[in-house]
Amino acid sequence: MAKDEKFIQHAIKHPGAFSKKAKEAHMSTSAFAAKVTAHPEHYDKSTVKQANLAKTLSKLRKHKGK
Repeated sequence: MAKDEKFIQHAIKHPGAFSKKAKEAHMSTSAFAAKVTAHPEHYDKSTVKQANLAKTLSKLRKHKGK
């Protein structure tokens, strides 16, 4: 893992873009991510990818505190 230690930072192309979309929808990022993944046909491909990444990163954050 020493080769690419900052893989998460490289996965995020536009920091804050998904949070902005969630805020415009008057939802939290986790709620918006759940909505997008439940109905991916209503959103563009990049938003669906951002939602999947947001759900993955939220799981990492839960484990970090232990």
